[in-house]
Amino acid sequence: MRECLRAHASQEGRAGPLYLSLSQRTRGSPVPSPPWFDFETRTGSDPEFDGDPREFSCFQFLMAGEPTKAASYILEFLQYVIDAECGTMSVPRRKVLMLCGLMGFNIFVCVLMGLSWKFGGARGNEKIKIPERFWSRQVLSESFWNKEQQRLDFINNPLLSAEPANDSLEAQLDWLHDPGPRDPCKPDWRVTTQIFDYNILPRRFKDFLLHMRCRSYPMLINETHICDRKPFLLLVVKSLIPHFDRRQAIRNTWGRTGVYASRNVATVFLLGNTIPGDSFPDLQEMLNHEARIHRDLLQWDYRDTFFNLTLKEVLFLEWFGKHCAQAQYVFKGDDDVFVNTLRILYYLEGLTEDKATDLFIGDVISNAGPHREQKLKYFIPESVYVGGYPPYAGGGGYLFSGGVALQLYNVSKQVVLYPIDDVYTGMCLKKLGLVPQKHDGFKTFDIEEKYKNNPCIYRTLMVVHSRTPQEMLKIWQWIIHPELDCL
Repeated sequence: MRECLRAHASQEGRAGPLYLSLSQRTRGSPVPSPPWFDFETRTGSDPEFDGDPREFSCFQFLMAGEPTKAASYILEFLQYVIDAECGTMSVPRRKVLMLCGLMGFNIFVCVLMGLSWKFGGARGNEKIKIPERFWSRQVLSESFWNKEQQRLDFINNPLLSAEPANDSLEAQLDWLHDPGPRDPCKPDWRVTTQIFDYNILPRRFKDFLLHMRCRSYPMLINETHICDRKPFLLLVVKSLIPHFDRRQAIRNTWGRTGVYASRNVATVFLLGNTIPGDSFPDLQEMLNHEARIHRDLLQWDYRDTFFNLTLKEVLFLEWFGKHCAQAQYVFKGDDDVFVNTLRILYYLEGLTEDKATDLFIGDVISNAGPHREQKLKYFIPESVYVGGYPPYAGGGGYLFSGGVALQLYNVSKQVVLYPIDDVYTGMCLKKLGLVPQKHDGFKTFDIEEKYKNNPCIYRTLMVVHSRTPQEMLKIWQWIIHPELDCL
């Protein structure tokens, strides 16, 4: 066998060991070349072996996806070479076994490479499929708020807008270049024709829609000194002018300004204005007197209604950016909630830097949507808004970082005012790519009746809604009592 192989090697002009291989190199050559150098394929549709075993290429079968058939022909070819070329020579058994081992390894490599090229090549040639809805064009909504938001999205990012699928280019241009009154704080009478059921909407809804573009109102009371000493925690309370008793109860309990465990805590109350038609007496002089004494009120000259709580939100955020941007954390809630300020401070002290940066926690509501029953407080007609709500924290109270407060103000300019302030804040968070986190310490829908007079329960909670001024005073005395044992 050795002489036979050497003879073949000399005919090929090669030195060193010869690898018997699996495809022909040149006709008339007694020894085939390694298969990985021969990429020729036979003509014809069927690469099936039907003649001289040296007249086939294993790659014909491997590239055709038939490595098993190729291997069988390879074995037949090896038998042919040994019988035809070396069959007359005496070959030691050990050499034959070595030769068979080498040939087996070559077969394995050939089959492995063929499978790799077949399946790997197929994957490499696959086109990336982009979901159709990724490229879908924006269709103009029929609902007023959605349409206004689409306009705002277009103004802030034209790439988000394309010619609507069901509208002509002329119609879109009219939609884009119809900004309404030049003065956004003048009534927008277009809504009377753009909302088909405008005439049957509740009066509070009509007022909101007529003035929803206006975000600039003069301040009647402004206390710019509130954050002179950098607050670790700023307590922000939404209130109404007549709620003198609630504000005073808060000042005497959980909203007391000062230093707690070496941390500065400041409190501010947010108010709008009233008009004679709101069934309130003129209490502005009393409010001015309160402001002079406590110096913790912020008041803007807009009509303070339920639907204008969103306006109160954005006006505060603007004030915060100008006068209190250094505050580390903000709690924002109603004037009928009880807040365990000590518990909140303890929680904030334990936050890691990552969690503190994007902090926004509360009693989070998910998978909610607008109520369509007109008698309900949170009624929103389909002519105004369609779609679900993003996750949002119940407005009884929520806690967030000062950095998030600054981001909320910036992004609020890109979100059309919505008549429900909790939902609006959730919309702004969604625009920022933030998700409010639910915390079990926020009970904005109250606690079970059997626990309401248990002092130890209030020590474990952060916010409970709702409580009267008298209840606030009682609960505060409970939780600060030095002899209260809750172990």
